[in-house]
Amino acid sequence: MATDGHGEVVIAVRGLTVGFGDHIVLDAVDLDVYRGEVLGFVGGSGAGKSVLLRTIIGLLPRRAGTVRVFGVDPVAADQATRRAVERRWGVLFQQGALFSSLTVRENLQFPVRENLRLSPRLMDELAVAKLQMVGLDASVLDKFPSELSGGMTKRVALARALALDPEIVFLDEPTSGLDPIGAADFDALIATLQRTLGLTVFMVTHDLDSLYTVCDRIAVLADRKVIATGTMASMLASDHPWLRAYFHGKRSRAAASAPAPPTVVQE
Repeated sequence: MATDGHGEVVIAVRGLTVGFGDHIVLDAVDLDVYRGEVLGFVGGSGAGKSVLLRTIIGLLPRRAGTVRVFGVDPVAADQATRRAVERRWGVLFQQGALFSSLTVRENLQFPVRENLRLSPRLMDELAVAKLQMVGLDASVLDKFPSELSGGMTKRVALARALALDPEIVFLDEPTSGLDPIGAADFDALIATLQRTLGLTVFMVTHDLDSLYTVCDRIAVLADRKVIATGTMASMLASDHPWLRAYFHGKRSRAAASAPAPPTVVQE
């Protein structure tokens, strides 16, 4: 598997072009994700962040370029190899994407039934264990998604993403729709799981607090390309107009921590 000065590359995107009709969303995108890091992927609304995530995991077709996960291009691989690679990642979609007609128990057990042969007792024990990992307990097992709060829905969806003990977790806007306390708690949960399980995390986000508190590196999508990758410090030091507007704008931490302008008292 490829390595460079940052370590082992577990996701390698090269020259990726994706479009819909005449509209090109991603144009010759290059990106590396390293084992064990939390990569925050940011960009403007509609820039194509979720499109890249969905293309990496094979839900959207590409017009050009390659995507290799653990050294394998899932699209070009045979079915057995593709399934083996897919079992090594989990996905948390933006709204959770729980099956509304299934209980929490059934949602959590769905990927397990698709990939493993376990007894009903072991399936139930696995479901409880995954719920405990995300801060929930067995009391929610027989609830339907409509009975869950937004924060609980996110946690159940994350538990399902962890059902097969993946090495990579893809998170699409994991804190969207959560209040500030809930978002901070979810950030802390992601950090704890990444540290204790040794996960690689690919996180699409708009949340500046998540970028500051959870992410090891940040990749920025603008003008259909990845225009910058690096630490938060390198983002703050950049002179690129989009980066300055995003990381030094009125809602940024840099702006919030700046001294207030002096009050002008008119005589």
